Amino acid sequence: MGPIEFSGDRFAIADVRLLAPILPSKVIAVARNYAAHAAELGNDVPQRPLIFLKPSTSVIGSGDVIRLPADSEQVEHEAELALVIGKLAKDVPRERALDVIFGYTCSNDVTARDQQRADGQFTRAKGYDSFCPIGPWIETTFDPSAVGVRALVNGEVKQDGNTRDMIFDIATLVSFMSHVMTLVPGDVILTGTPAGVGPIRAGDAVTIEIDGIGALTNQVRAADTIASPA
Repeated sequence: MGPIEFSGDRFAIADVRLLAPILPSKVIAVARNYAAHAAELGNDVPQRPLIFLKPSTSVIGSGDVIRLPADSEQVEHEAELALVIGKLAKDVPRERALDVIFGYTCSNDVTARDQQRADGQFTRAKGYDSFCPIGPWIETTFDPSAVGVRALVNGEVKQDGNTRDMIFDIATLVSFMSHVMTLVPGDVILTGTPAGVGPIRAGDAVTIEIDGIGALTNQVRAADTIASPA
């Protein structure tokens, strides 16, 4: 797979529907990368990045619907800065890690918290279809070192953090992950969520805002209320 390239095509926002800005081969996420979030869930701060995978089928775009599984009673929002890999990367040293990043976007690491507790791991709780909204676009000129990250539910701010409070910075995360697995162009990395995670319910509108990027908004519906395609 080659590096991501611009097509040069331009369209007015009013004339298009925004899809997820990338369809990744994999989504790598980071748990407990903000101390206050680790504390609110009763967890210790990790000594090294604690990573897990979300399936590519969990990815949706801005305006798409988050579908609540029938067998969970506690689905929660997690506002996160996401980055998109732009170059093939393996065993990248920290000092060169930022060079392999294509750009940044907003993400919501939707989580069935009750299932996470019951399973003792993350795959089912964070892997449902629609549990990884990303968008609305990829910002390629962006300084991620100290930006606000917020989650709003029905217009009310629920999370209000800043990337300067990350335990492991972005260069550290990318380097660490590249020593575990090869990163390919289009891979998405979710960098962790600040404190304030909380429930989302059918009928809610969830917005993830990141200063300098924009806003990602998704409606929440019960899975059994969404018609299947004919």
